[in-house]
Amino acid sequence: MSRLRTGLGLLRSLLIYRGVPGRRRQLAGFYRQFIHPGDLCFDIGAHVGNRLQAWLDLGAQVVAVEPQPHLAALLRRWYGHSRNVVLVEQAVGATPGSGRIYISQRHPTVSSLSQDWIHAVRHAEAFASVQWDTEATVQVTTLDALIAQFGRPAFCKIDVEGYELEVLSGLSQPLPALSFETVAPAANLAIACIQRLEQLGVYEYNWSAGETQKLLSVSWLAPELMVARLRALAAEKGSGDVYARLASVP
Repeated sequence: MSRLRTGLGLLRSLLIYRGVPGRRRQLAGFYRQFIHPGDLCFDIGAHVGNRLQAWLDLGAQVVAVEPQPHLAALLRRWYGHSRNVVLVEQAVGATPGSGRIYISQRHPTVSSLSQDWIHAVRHAEAFASVQWDTEATVQVTTLDALIAQFGRPAFCKIDVEGYELEVLSGLSQPLPALSFETVAPAANLAIACIQRLEQLGVYEYNWSAGETQKLLSVSWLAPELMVARLRALAAEKGSGDVYARLASVP
């Protein structure tokens, strides 16, 4: 039964993230503003590799990090022989070591290393059908360690279901551009991520709703304006991704 749930969850993710006609072209078109041929990119929480594939279409070199064993196995099958992809089967956090990941077999996209985040979202309508029904011990690295090994990325996507602040806490230098997820029940976490980024450099911000990959502000926002927008999104029960690009280093 556990294997069946895992298989159904994987199929669900593939249909959502890779089964929509034209989706790959849409993703590539969106990320072209951040990524150029030859750029190094980090995909933290690579899942089924839909962003990874779009970045390869743009000519990027990609370090794809995914701790869930069945997802990592799928990525190895598809990209294990690609000279433009390095696969890292680990989680990313504040310090290197090991951690526990709480896995939803039917909804693997919301598996998380953060029990606090799970408690915050589990009663929200969008998560009503989700159960975190298994656990695994995973190795944990840091952004600083990945940068020391592979170099500083031009763009870094962080989609780790409530562990975003831990990921940024393991970073000691500003990155040119990055994104991280926000969900309404845990909006304070996204605000804390902005505060962390402002300790590293001076950033400007934008956001997209859900999986639209369309920036919703005509102009990029100062941090305090982005924080206000996040609070409004939380009141509206909105979710999506926050994008940050470096304006200057303090």
